[in-house]
Amino acid sequence: MNLADPTEQGFYAIVDCNSFYCSCERVFRPDLDKRPVVVLSNNDGCIISRSDEAKKMGVEMAGPYFKARPLIEQYGVTTFSSNYHLYGDLSWRVMETLRQLAGKENVEVYSVDEAFLFLPHLPPGGWYQAALDIRETVERWTGIKVSVGVARTKVLAKLANRLAKKNKDATQCVVVLDTEEKLADALIKTPVDSIWGIGHRHAENLHRFQLHTAKDLQRMSVEWARRNLGGITGERLIRELNGLPSIKMEDELVSKKMIATTRMFGQPVHDIRDIREAIATYTSRAAEKLRRQNSAAATISVFIVPKESVPGAHYRHGPSISSYTTLSSATSVTNRLIKPAIALVDELYESGRVYKKAGVMLSGLVPDNSVQGNLFDPAADTSGRRLMNILDNVNFAMRDDVLKFASSGTKRNWKMQQNHRSPRYSTRWDEMYAAR
Repeated sequence: MNLADPTEQGFYAIVDCNSFYCSCERVFRPDLDKRPVVVLSNNDGCIISRSDEAKKMGVEMAGPYFKARPLIEQYGVTTFSSNYHLYGDLSWRVMETLRQLAGKENVEVYSVDEAFLFLPHLPPGGWYQAALDIRETVERWTGIKVSVGVARTKVLAKLANRLAKKNKDATQCVVVLDTEEKLADALIKTPVDSIWGIGHRHAENLHRFQLHTAKDLQRMSVEWARRNLGGITGERLIRELNGLPSIKMEDELVSKKMIATTRMFGQPVHDIRDIREAIATYTSRAAEKLRRQNSAAATISVFIVPKESVPGAHYRHGPSISSYTTLSSATSVTNRLIKPAIALVDELYESGRVYKKAGVMLSGLVPDNSVQGNLFDPAADTSGRRLMNILDNVNFAMRDDVLKFASSGTKRNWKMQQNHRSPRYSTRWDEMYAAR
């Protein structure tokens, strides 16, 4: 394989935050640098982020917190509940930094802690310094440590990034595959199940063909990939492994096609009033997201998930209970969404059952400035939208849902547990970091 001249079209980079949630906690707790840290999922249930030090101690990813607690306490691992206000804000800061460094048109936000960059027209040999500058600038401006992989295609950049993170001390968190020798060595060191786009099921199938490394897969033809590796997707993967860009940079998805808000309850819930409050609260949150992208929803779905069924008991519904309704006209007005949502709860709820989770989903989204009027539904007008603008502005300025509908409740005993949450340093005035 001959690498194309990198000065003709450029290389791709992927910037991946190291143990992102743990890194966010360390930004405002520098005393935790080089110390073991873990972050828990919603309701403090499972471990969703581990620092390198916690990994070395044997703390398992996605493992239940109660099982890991003895190990965590034995080694003094600092534990945090999820703090998504903080993580979302720091993610935005990282992405804005990358946009300033590479240009907005050359950045594709892939996830909350990853972004692809296109680096055009650098002279040969300049890729490593460019990647190093990106890594150092992001860390200096945001406090978040990142790893950078650079290569001729997005798949190879992901492969390079994996190697950068695997041995951070040796690589300084930067790997650039800009020569055939470096690329060949990286392909040999990468198992097929570690290739971007190859899942567990595909990896098992590849092993039957005696394909165990990325180098083995790179040698296969696009015709073979089309037959045995998911059609056009497999063909693109083979081309990418051979240095031929086939997966383009994607524009950021500005408007979602569906909006959902779901949560685990902080404790098992059996009272329908608590479930109504939870669904009203989740609907309010989903409606706020809906208005943020200037959309209106025509369909609302509600689901409630019970705990394990009591042996011998007879229930109308199965293990997961859901229903939906289509509105007479699309809307983004919170109270016009809460009313049908609560009606769905009344339809789904069964007395005697205990519930652990609930959620709301808004779909059938349309631009809110082009909602078709309904002669038989005079309330479907824009007056409610003006009221929602006032509510959103007050809540954004004051935070913590200062204004809310009564159906959302006041005590909210069903709220998820966050016993170890850190302050929301960058988004709440009363929780701002105090420097002395």
